[in-house]
This record gives sequence, structure tokens and C-alpha cells, in this order.
Amino acid sequence: MRTAVVITASNRASRGEYADLSGESLAKGLTALGYEVSGPHVVADSIDLISEQLTVALANKTRLIVTTGGTGVSPTDVTPEATAPFIEKIIPGFSEALRAHSREKLPTSDLTRGLVGTHGTSLIINLPGSQGAIKDGLVIIERLAGHILDQLDGKDH
Repeated sequence: MRTAVVITASNRASRGEYADLSGESLAKGLTALGYEVSGPHVVADSIDLISEQLTVALANKTRLIVTTGGTGVSPTDVTPEATAPFIEKIIPGFSEALRAHSREKLPTSDLTRGLVGTHGTSLIINLPGSQGAIKDGLVIIERLAGHILDQLDGKDH
């Protein structure tokens, strides 16, 4: 069984102002896809706090690291900036697939700045923080993540 971790970046959820529904939905969805999931780990929209969680996940050799939240254009959205230093190989097609899948339902999905890439044998994915984005993101994860992880393991494609 492959391991996964969910990291939620949200100032309000981290302060307990509302429940982290997106992180919970993401963890349940990844479990349904066969991953052994840790989290969601909820942190404030902070490059340092998000980076700490990414560092821990990579140190634990977690295969799939999925963040939710902080991918928009507001001043507090910093998840891509926190993620970028960890990515060794960027996979823009994954983000393009997510936007294409979501576009008809929500035209503003094209504004997400989430990054996707690899670090060693780990796959890191930034998803927006809405329930709809989680649902759409799980579709793309199901389509592509297994193949990416197989390639990272050196399997033929």
C-alpha cells in the first residue's frame, strides 16, 4: 500500500473558525483509492508552516503528498511558493488536466496556481481548497498518480 499525506493550508481552519472539510474529504478520497493516509495536517497560510509539513512528509518517504488550499491569487495564498523549492521535476500537465476537468463547472478554476511535481520518489500535488476542487482533484489523481509513482519506481511505461 502506498502512503499519502494531506496538508491543509488555511488560516481560518487552523484557528478553529471552521472545520477542515476539504482536507477530510481529500483524506477519505485517497483512502478509497487505496492509499494509507496521514492527516489532514492543518496549518496556517504560511510558507514556513507549509514547508515544515512538506519536509516531514518527505523525511518519512511519503509517496503522495497532497496539499489543499492556498493556491489562489489572494495575498495569503502561498502554497505554490512553499512547494516550489521542494519540486525537482515539475509536471505541468497534471495541473492542466485538473483545470481542464474543472473548467466547465467553474470557469475560475483556471486561476489556480497549484504546482505538481516530484521530489525523489514522492509526488507532490497542490489542490485548491474547495470541496469541488477536491472532488475533481481526486479524479485526476486516480487517472495519473499511480502511473507517475510507477515511473518513479523505475517501472516501464
